[in-house]
Amino acid sequence: MIYYERYKVLLSLMRWNWQQPDWPNVTWNGSRLAQAEQQFLVGAGTLIGTFKHLDGEERSHITIEAISTEAVTTAEIEGEILDRASVQSSIRQQFGLAADNRRVRPAEQGMAEMMVDLYRSFSVPLSGEMLFAWHRLLFRGRRDLKDVGRYRTSGEPMQVVSGPIHEPKVHFEAPPSSHVKSEMGRFIAWFNRTGPGNREPLPALTRAGMAHLYFECIHPFEDGNGRIGRALAEKTMAQSVGQPTLTALAATILAKRKSYYEALEAANKQNEITAWLAWFAGVALEAQRRTTALVEFLIDKARLLDRLRGQLNQRQEKALRRMLREGPEGFAGGLSAGKYATITGASPATATRDLVELVTKGALIRTGERKQARYQFSIPLRSVTSVVVNERGEVVQS
Repeated sequence: MIYYERYKVLLSLMRWNWQQPDWPNVTWNGSRLAQAEQQFLVGAGTLIGTFKHLDGEERSHITIEAISTEAVTTAEIEGEILDRASVQSSIRQQFGLAADNRRVRPAEQGMAEMMVDLYRSFSVPLSGEMLFAWHRLLFRGRRDLKDVGRYRTSGEPMQVVSGPIHEPKVHFEAPPSSHVKSEMGRFIAWFNRTGPGNREPLPALTRAGMAHLYFECIHPFEDGNGRIGRALAEKTMAQSVGQPTLTALAATILAKRKSYYEALEAANKQNEITAWLAWFAGVALEAQRRTTALVEFLIDKARLLDRLRGQLNQRQEKALRRMLREGPEGFAGGLSAGKYATITGASPATATRDLVELVTKGALIRTGERKQARYQFSIPLRSVTSVVVNERGEVVQS
């Protein structure tokens, strides 16, 4: 009886997955993920096929748009707002393309360089040096962090907390800093042996979800773990299909930020991770569909602007480009004459006249009459619905 009571006390102290005796040997139900894995590979093939039909300029444009979107949204998940134009300018420079001469802050420059390196080096085995280089890029110019470009060294617990300072709620506590080097050595070895063509290959979404969770549970850096962890998930998916996927993973997670943190918190208390992998698989499939919608939209956008070149006045071009920045789903509720006037500074009469011309030229489609008139792109809008992998392993759109 005494031994039983001691065992119960010991279990109660094993609050986190890394404290449990089976760590890091996680278990999961692979059959629940089978349909999602198949759909991901089919979707990847469709996306690759679409890219092959683009010329070099179109491919570069779409690549820069996709990378910059991921850069901005992965930072926004952590509450950091980056200037999209600056990120894009920096990415263009990284690819040796013409860019404006705007001044780019270290935050935008570092994020852009990290994302381009992720794109270029997807097939390179993971190493501590690669992670340290990414970390230095993310926190270039920061003076408030002690450990930049190296694993954390603080003797204080690394905790994820919320709530008032006098009564914080601890959502997770990572292994002590003294354990990080050995934990990361084991993680990097696991990452490299589970990739395609290696000793213990795992399916694409399974490996991506596991890599992200495993890395987040170690939480090896003083800051930036979420951004680097999502980059690692992108790296695994690219390795699985043999080329950068440009999957809109961060953009999709940003739209589901609350459930993302809830899913991570639920997964850090046990080493049976089927529920986490199913959640991640649904998000990854939705992200892939979001990428496909973005690519198709950007192709249509480029063709529309090319067809209208030289036919628009400055106001019309400004308004159209502002609408196109909203992406595949367009302006919520459509563009009104009032919104057009706000964007361009035009008078009501000029706004109405400009919009009529845009409809005549096939740039916009009008619905409604008079004050109820609304305008949308003439190119198809593409909304992406939420994707869930249910208990039976079925991929369901909701």
